[in-house]
Amino acid sequence: MAEFIFEHMVVFWVMMAVIVFVCLFFYTAPYGRHAQKSLTPSVKGPAGWVLMEMPASLVFAACFLTFSGVFTVTQIVLLIVWQIHYAHRAFIYPFTMRSSEKPLVIWILLSGFVFNLINAYLNGCYITMNPQQYSAGWLLDGRFIAGLLIFIAGFVINRHSDYILYNIRKNNKNAYEIPQGGLYKWVSCPNYMGEMLIWFGWAIAAWSPVALAFALWTVANLAPRARSHHRWYQDKFENYPEERRALVPGLW
Repeated sequence: MAEFIFEHMVVFWVMMAVIVFVCLFFYTAPYGRHAQKSLTPSVKGPAGWVLMEMPASLVFAACFLTFSGVFTVTQIVLLIVWQIHYAHRAFIYPFTMRSSEKPLVIWILLSGFVFNLINAYLNGCYITMNPQQYSAGWLLDGRFIAGLLIFIAGFVINRHSDYILYNIRKNNKNAYEIPQGGLYKWVSCPNYMGEMLIWFGWAIAAWSPVALAFALWTVANLAPRARSHHRWYQDKFENYPEERRALVPGLW
């Protein structure tokens, strides 16, 4: 019965990703550079981002802490890989944001909080409940190795791209500039491209329906936002490089 419910939760999760993908092509979530003046309550500073991202780290860890079995080395490796990303995303990245960053409106914070809670629960539960799939031999499987390499490549791209933005914020706290260097030569949002590679790498390494659902959610959320960022840059800067694309070099 529990397995039946879990499978239907995953199907529902994928359907929600498709709906969100369509909606975000017509509506840009109002945070960051796209934030608008609103009477809706909001949370200023890094606190909002910490609260929003924290469940991804804590809930995933809780799935392991509350499981009564013995973990395989592969399960531990997947736990570490997940935590490397989300410990940074929840507890380091928010403190690199510009001091003038617009506050997070409550409904954005809550929607992100709920997403991270559900997503971490689904991924954490699947890994802890399937020790046979994640035996020690899985570490030598080509899918795990390829997925881990893609994850690492995406992580490096994401971190390097965010580092370029961080330097812009550090040197010019109250204004935006055209990012230069790295993959910004070809696309407006290499940080988003890196994020997508991270979670498609995760989907291959974990080889599970919930991991694939997460990768699809990442595209559903970030592809429309990359397009919005790209158009924002084009509108704001007359000299914005024409050869740059939104997300995929030379294509889109």
